Amino acid sequence: MARWTPCGEAGETNVSKGSIVEAVRHNVAGSPERQAVVFCRGAGERFVETSLTYAELDRAARSTAAWLGRRCRPGDRALLLYPTGLEFVAGFLGCLYAGVIPVPVPLPANYRHHADRTSAIARNADVAVVLTDPANLGAVDDWMLQEGLDHLAFAATDLDAPGGGGGAADPTDGAGSAGPTDAAGPATDDRWRPYPARPDDIAFLQYTSGSTSDPKGVMVTHGNVLHNIGSVHRTLGWTDQTRFCSWLPLYHDMGLIAMLIAPLYLGSTAVLIRPNDFLKRPQLWLEAIDRYGAEVACAPNFAYDLCARLLTDEQVAALDLSRWRYACNGAEPIDPATLERFAARFAPAGFRYESFLPTYGLAEATLCVTGARPAGAPVTAYVDPAELARDVFTPLPAGTPSGLALVGSGRVNALDVRIIDPGTSTVLPDGRVGEVWIRGGSVTRGYWGDPEATRRAFGAVTADGDGGFLRTGDLGTLDDGELYVTGRIKEMMIVHGRNLYPHDVEREVREVAEAFAGLPCAVFSVPAPREEIVVVQELRTRARDAAEIAGLAAAVKSTLSRILGLRVANVVFVRVGQVRRTTSGKIQRTMMRELFVSGVLDATYEDLDPEVRDRYRAGRAAQPVPAGRG
Repeated sequence: MARWTPCGEAGETNVSKGSIVEAVRHNVAGSPERQAVVFCRGAGERFVETSLTYAELDRAARSTAAWLGRRCRPGDRALLLYPTGLEFVAGFLGCLYAGVIPVPVPLPANYRHHADRTSAIARNADVAVVLTDPANLGAVDDWMLQEGLDHLAFAATDLDAPGGGGGAADPTDGAGSAGPTDAAGPATDDRWRPYPARPDDIAFLQYTSGSTSDPKGVMVTHGNVLHNIGSVHRTLGWTDQTRFCSWLPLYHDMGLIAMLIAPLYLGSTAVLIRPNDFLKRPQLWLEAIDRYGAEVACAPNFAYDLCARLLTDEQVAALDLSRWRYACNGAEPIDPATLERFAARFAPAGFRYESFLPTYGLAEATLCVTGARPAGAPVTAYVDPAELARDVFTPLPAGTPSGLALVGSGRVNALDVRIIDPGTSTVLPDGRVGEVWIRGGSVTRGYWGDPEATRRAFGAVTADGDGGFLRTGDLGTLDDGELYVTGRIKEMMIVHGRNLYPHDVEREVREVAEAFAGLPCAVFSVPAPREEIVVVQELRTRARDAAEIAGLAAAVKSTLSRILGLRVANVVFVRVGQVRRTTSGKIQRTMMRELFVSGVLDATYEDLDPEVRDRYRAGRAAQPVPAGRG
């Protein structure tokens, strides 16, 4: 058992070298009545709040662990199908207490491809049990029956059940296809102890977002998590007094690790909001940051853009964001204009531009690889786009009109990061763009049940024989210690001999017309026979006539052709919600390309180059769809 070292300064946190469970149990013993997790929802002008102290969370986790212990062996997998809330936290921690490996995934609802993804994960992980909350027990039972998973045990972790131990979880078996069995009561036996996990034991399976491929189950160990969180909190100075506030899904690595496990590790408090509540009322997130005095709140770029565009002057005036010191921005390309727009919009509420912390990370490296340092503004470089197309990072004077603005993703946190030529495995010097390779304690064990994919991605060796690296598939460069991520290898477009990054093109599309504001766009290329750029943009077509829609398409084509210096001849409009995203909000460009090529993209309007139309629409209706469907 690892030993906890006493803190040297008041407000500092203890550091464990053992497991996530050790860290939480230490905080249970030291601060049992402190709020561990707060779940809040907006109801009109007031907040509805429920919470668990560390003692209550411990009882809830022990109860869930006792139920699991009668049905599973250590190392078995449990599928967690929860909305964001206290039940998820109790279920997740209960798995860790029992030595069962939790597999957090979205509820199988909404779109068919979401349900298919959840079913595929359940089979890939070979789960032994399914956990959910009481409100979704019936829907999960139906889904299991439809997917042929009704042989699995399943249960709802009910924090409100009688006998639950003052808010503790009381798992009750679902009726129906899984068959009723004995209901578990609270685990109150003081002789019961959590499973003694070791640093190299798998803590949970984090399924990748699938932005360029099918999701894979990343095997994240306890040691990986403690290494990653430990390096971040030492860099940023987080303590047990640092509050966190998040709307991010808890099945995504940033939401799970940065915004839930990190505060539980530190002994502080996590404030949680459901993603749908944020999307319906973005101000709820900022109101919660103000209400609970949160210092840490992480989100992808689009969330900051949404808040800057939608909050009214009256709503901004009612906020106090002066205590928000760590506004982490990651999980998707960072738009420097978004940072400036958000900072200007919320400066009257006390928000400081210097609070932005651009970050870079990925599930295969647990979470965070690089991050900005506190008390300094984000680093933005202006580079020559023509040189960048040749994989050369050539800085220009700040504000150069012809320059491409790139936000740095910060400096490396306790890891070995190299920029490598992906074709020759040669280490590249600063200023050259190549694949980002990573080595160190945060690099995970590989992909569950997929040794071939693990072999390709993990354990890479440079041309000079230096091994043990993770190949990220991301392109970037180092400049004076700052990492700039420029794109994905699989998504980069090579058009007329030039390397073009789709997210840069998508950013230009958003500026073409107000009709595109806040709506996602996917850009990719297809051979016809030369590589041709295709723009797929969501658009609300209702109440727009055919002439207006055609004019928007023409504006996209002319604007991009002028900016890029090459012809862009293919524009497709689709209904809102049709541009596929990952669980973290990233655009699934590879999937959108496959839908376009296969002819199953549900377009409301298409304006295609004749060669593209002949190749990909032969034998199918090729006329623009009349306006009014969206």
